[in-house]
Amino acid sequence: MTANDDKPVTFVIDDDELVRESVSDLLRSVGLAVQAYGSAQEFLDSKRPDAPGCIVLDVRLPGASGLEFQRTLATSSIELPVIFITGHGDVPMAVDAMQHGAFDFLQKPFRDQDLIERVQRALERDLRSRSSLAQHAQIRSRFASLTPREREVLELMIRGKPNKVMAADLGVSQRTVEIHRARVMEKTGAASLAQLVRMAMDLESQAPSP
Repeated sequence: MTANDDKPVTFVIDDDELVRESVSDLLRSVGLAVQAYGSAQEFLDSKRPDAPGCIVLDVRLPGASGLEFQRTLATSSIELPVIFITGHGDVPMAVDAMQHGAFDFLQKPFRDQDLIERVQRALERDLRSRSSLAQHAQIRSRFASLTPREREVLELMIRGKPNKVMAADLGVSQRTVEIHRARVMEKTGAASLAQLVRMAMDLESQAPSP
C-alpha cells in the first residue's frame, strides 16, 4: 500500500503472515494507512514515506528480535513510537521494552479495540512530536538569521538591560539600539520580550550537551 507523505502510517512488522495481515486489515478497517513487513530488515530496506507514524512490532522476529530492533531504532534517525505485540510476553520482557522507550506493550490475544486505541494514541504522539520539532527548527532558523550585532543586542535584551545601558555597553546610540531591537523582534517573530525570552530559553534547552 502506498501512503501519502502527509498521512499518518502504521508500520506492522510480524513474521507470521496471518497475524500481519489480520492486524493490517483491522487497522485499515478504521481508516488507517498501513505498510506491513515480515522482518525488521525488510522494514529497514523499504522506501517509507516521511510521514507521522508508529510501529506495531512483534517481539519474536527472524534474525534480530523485536527488542534488539527497538535498540537499533533508538540509534538511528527513525524516531517512531513502538507498540510491541507478542504471544510469548512476560513481565520482565514488557519492562525491558518500556525501559527502552516502547510506547506500549500488548500480549496476544488482545482485543481489537485495545490495539486500535493504542495505535491512535501513538500516532497522535508522533504528530505532536513532529509539530514540536518543526516549531523548534523554525525558531532556530529565525535566531540564526540574526547578525552578530543583533545577537549581542538579543543577549542584552534577555538580561533585561534598558536601552540606555545597552547603548553604553555597545558603544552606540540609543536610536541604534532601538533599531537593532526592532530587527531582533521582527526576525525572531517574537510578539513580546517575554516571548522572546521563552523562545531563547527553549532553544538553549534543546541544544546538544558539549
